[in-house]
Amino acid sequence: MDVALGRADFGPTSRALVDWCQHTPHATVVAWHTISNLFYLLSAARSNSFARSFLGELLDFATIASGGKGVRQALTMRIRDFEDALQVAAAISSDANFIITRNVADYRGSVISVLTPTSFLRRFAAQE
Repeated sequence: MDVALGRADFGPTSRALVDWCQHTPHATVVAWHTISNLFYLLSAARSNSFARSFLGELLDFATIASGGKGVRQALTMRIRDFEDALQVAAAISSDANFIITRNVADYRGSVISVLTPTSFLRRFAAQE
């Protein structure tokens, strides 16, 4: 979202993270419901065609984590925000090692490790 909307305050770090993802095969998984959320938000902020183009480029390097049983699993999690619980369930279903978000505090109780984009880049981009 930061990259798509060119947000100056978070854009550079988010751009670096997206660049890393684009150049690291099989490293990026996006929750299925994130696709519809992004489409809705990007369409409202820019345009329908912009949203479709951005999502098409995202899917060139990212795979989509399925929903299914994860939705039921998310209902039982002790995570206040249901959308965040869906993110955790999607991460579990795709065997993800991390969830990358600026909103780490809302993921207390996650069984998947949660990192900020900056923390992730310091830890993994520096290894290359």
